[in-house]
Amino acid sequence: MAEAIVAVASSPTVDASAWRGLAAAWLVASDAGAPLAPTLGELAGTLRSLSQNQRDIDTALAGPVATARMVMALPLIGILFGMALGFDSIRVLFTTPPGLLCLALGIALMLLAQLWNRRLLRAARPTNLTPGLVLDLMAIAVSGGASLPRAERAVADARKACGIDSDDSDAAITEVLELSRRAGIPAAALLRAEAIEARRAARSAGERKAATLAVTLMLPLGLCVLPAFMVLGVAPLLIAVISSTVTGL
Repeated sequence: MAEAIVAVASSPTVDASAWRGLAAAWLVASDAGAPLAPTLGELAGTLRSLSQNQRDIDTALAGPVATARMVMALPLIGILFGMALGFDSIRVLFTTPPGLLCLALGIALMLLAQLWNRRLLRAARPTNLTPGLVLDLMAIAVSGGASLPRAERAVADARKACGIDSDDSDAAITEVLELSRRAGIPAAALLRAEAIEARRAARSAGERKAATLAVTLMLPLGLCVLPAFMVLGVAPLLIAVISSTVTGL
């Protein structure tokens, strides 16, 4: 059954991380002897929380992404504005040596701005789309009454079989299990609480990155897009004015 779920996860039309998490939970529950129905119910709540995390981060990034796309149109607006004023900016850019120099410089600046924007946006997006999932898998494993070595082995095997990447949960699992042994508290409850906290931290980190992105996007705007606007939109106007003045003389 888990193999079939992993096969579904390979389809481009589904949320692969959710299906891989479901397959991993199925494998862990089967291996550790955890009851499957409660396990799937708890996992459904986990997947809903992960999905809400991703939607919150996407919402926070929507504003900076829209701003980045909008400012990329400034040089084109400058060219159209010059033509609306009666200046043949296109002819200046493509047929005169100063215009060709402005065109090459403007295109280079716009390409640099686009690459810079993409790098900033990529850095702002979370790399771990399933925070806390490994903690939930360990909670499933220990809730079945399996020994800790068997539970850890079951989680490791499930992660490998389902292609779930390693994250920073291993240290948290070790700390939670140690606390459970010292305090005599059921490990499953502590692991689930830690998973919830991991998702909250991931959501806060994503929102913080989105807020920072709104500021850092000003760098390519100021250093690349605005200079490109000057050389593509304003410089051709000046060249056209100077050319007409010299011709008139």
